[in-house]
Amino acid sequence: MAFRFRSGLMIYASVFVWASLCLGQSAPPGSADGGEQHNAQKQDPENTLAQPAGVVRGTVVDQSGAVVTGARIELTREGPSLDPGSVPRQSAIREVLSGGDGQFSFANVGPGRFQLRIASAGFATQTISGVLHAGEVDTVPAVALAVATNNAEVEVSLTRTEVAEQQIKIEEKQRVLGVLPNFYVSYIPDAAPLNPQQKFRLALKTVVDPVTFVFVGGVAGVQQAQNHFAAYGQGAEGYAKRFGAGYADAVTGTFIGGAILPSLLKQDPRYFYKGTGSKESRALYAIAMSVVCKGDNGHWQPNYSNIIGGLAAGGISNLYYPAQDRDGAELTFENAAIGTAATAVSNLIQEFLLRKLTPKLPKAGASGL
Repeated sequence: MAFRFRSGLMIYASVFVWASLCLGQSAPPGSADGGEQHNAQKQDPENTLAQPAGVVRGTVVDQSGAVVTGARIELTREGPSLDPGSVPRQSAIREVLSGGDGQFSFANVGPGRFQLRIASAGFATQTISGVLHAGEVDTVPAVALAVATNNAEVEVSLTRTEVAEQQIKIEEKQRVLGVLPNFYVSYIPDAAPLNPQQKFRLALKTVVDPVTFVFVGGVAGVQQAQNHFAAYGQGAEGYAKRFGAGYADAVTGTFIGGAILPSLLKQDPRYFYKGTGSKESRALYAIAMSVVCKGDNGHWQPNYSNIIGGLAAGGISNLYYPAQDRDGAELTFENAAIGTAATAVSNLIQEFLLRKLTPKLPKAGASGL
């Protein structure tokens, strides 16, 4: 966002911190639900039998016990043969992905023998068999995937874009204390890079979030009470102008620094939570992430999107702020430097505090693939 270094600096410092919390790198999810994916499964023809259907569910973990997000689970059930006395046929293959908590579930499964095939990139594929009785809820033991020892065992079940889509769905549910949006942080260290469409979608979700409108409205109210941007006047019209200017700052800052430039420069706008190592190493990492980002190629590089985005948003704001309140070039650069420092502070808060206050997150060690 473009902010002004004036008498209301304390107000805008808080805005910088809040915005950087939401935007991670400018100022790190989707995953399947653990339930069935309606577009990835087929109707079970044996559900037409008179016997009541049941449920098969379970959890996918690695050898350390950490949940595995996005694992592909196939259920194949032995259906009755059309010819008496022949071998039962395999039928009704269904697929789901393990959710952020590693869990999966198949509903409306007809009774009989079934087989589960669990696959995730980097792990050896595992197969489990069982028998489901009519109306039963069968919770299979936790499936512990072993790391693949041979490349031939590695199965790439989803494209990189599909994996990113599952992870971004997790990020879009991240809210501090269940309320404040925390979309621009990834708690999956090896998360798949976002494509341009996904970057724009995340930016749009941020600027249209109800909390964004409430926050901008609160800042506009404080500005009016302190008569900032006096040329806007007072009353409803003055408040509307202040609100409009503040919201324009939010939109330009979020889209330029979080979508447009990251798409053009192939950079990831999210903060990638570290969570391991000494406190000193984590603090240095968080501070460095204010000027460094992960590229779409997985390599670390200077965060041009955040730096140039702050300058661009500040320059654009001169189009709609009162003439006497517009930033000159020197002040625009000064505000950009302040914004970078505020990003470093917010990254420290992300690294040491916000994860504890954000529910429904993938556990540490969860794989992105």
